[in-house]
Amino acid sequence: MKLTPYWTDDSPRPADLPVAADLPNQIDVAIVGGGYTGLSAARTLAKSGVSAVVLERETIGWGASSRNAGITGCSLKQKSKTIFKWYGEELGRIFWEASLDALELIKELVYEEGIDCDWAQNGDLCVYYKSSHYEEDPVWTDWYAEKLGHSFDIIAPDAMRSEIGSDAYYGGFVDEHGAGLHPSKLVFGLAEVAADNGAQLCENAGVTGIEKLAQGYLVHTERGSIHAREVVVATNGYTDGVVRGLRPRVIPVGSYSIVTEPLSEDLQRELSPKGRMFWDSKWFLNYFRLTPDGRMLWGGRNNLSTGLDLVDSAEILRKEMVHAFPQLSDVPITHSWTGQLGLTFDLMPHIGQIDGIYYALGFGGHGLHTAIYLGREVAQLITGEKASSPFAEIPHRTYFFYRKNAWFMPLAVMFYRIRDWLS
Repeated sequence: MKLTPYWTDDSPRPADLPVAADLPNQIDVAIVGGGYTGLSAARTLAKSGVSAVVLERETIGWGASSRNAGITGCSLKQKSKTIFKWYGEELGRIFWEASLDALELIKELVYEEGIDCDWAQNGDLCVYYKSSHYEEDPVWTDWYAEKLGHSFDIIAPDAMRSEIGSDAYYGGFVDEHGAGLHPSKLVFGLAEVAADNGAQLCENAGVTGIEKLAQGYLVHTERGSIHAREVVVATNGYTDGVVRGLRPRVIPVGSYSIVTEPLSEDLQRELSPKGRMFWDSKWFLNYFRLTPDGRMLWGGRNNLSTGLDLVDSAEILRKEMVHAFPQLSDVPITHSWTGQLGLTFDLMPHIGQIDGIYYALGFGGHGLHTAIYLGREVAQLITGEKASSPFAEIPHRTYFFYRKNAWFMPLAVMFYRIRDWLS
């Protein structure tokens, strides 16, 4: 079993990825972070004629952008009903439409930019972990229909076999927006598109400091310094203390995954008859899917820490996978890995500024579509194509007890496990 991400083993970083040999001396916009957010911002800026450089501490796509499950769909991490309660119906609908626009942006990358990332929009199925979850269906599905004009296909418990080869769940619901793709193919394709439009990609260029000048900023990196008119921090779950005051706005959380060896075509059809993406209704949720080459990928938040041993993680995830799919009890696991997502206290993604430095982060596990969208959004604010963004208008909540170390995470783990038990 390899303790490395499956996706980059299957589709490694292209040897001919157009990375810059040297740092530019001066640039319009310096972008910190070479994942979906940063690359999307770079693409948008370059298309608008604004010079941009992406500064990645490791290699392009090294972080969560190549480590996620490749599952995407509509909505944000925070529930739409809560967003309506906090911000009102008008802004609530704007956030909902933004999540749909984010999916359309991925389609634009696939169909207009020609990024071949195994895009397949066959819908996602939320499987109910308890019978009580199925019984609560009408309460929230009616709300979505009334407020957003959005409907779900409810799957009764006795009809689940038409959707999933498992008897472990108590019904579910299908959202036809759900889609799957190959994360590393997407991030490397996005990097190539950004570079083709004139953005510069710099690897092994970790930012060590950002100095505000009378005009612009001096960005210090491990490879030298750059004068930039604007700076965007796009580091999400890997955010450090380079920008004072930013770390308390996002909490790094570990998400863990395993994949099996390739399954027979007959077993693939049995486990996932319609090619859905799957997730369960627990607070400590699991997500799972068949990969494009026919493996079962199983992931989850079994431990919110970023440092769980990957062998131990594989054992935990495998037991849960086999509980759902006894058919996989003898199938070997080939990879176990982790990536860090960025969580905010209000479970909302945010665009903001600290001392004039832009940031876009806090995707809460919904980053595949949301990160790409907010990357474009922050770039359009810089170019003036947009005068405002709803993600920049809402307050970014922080608390006095969190500045650098998330010491409270074990308490959060206990809290969510109790909620799963009581639900």
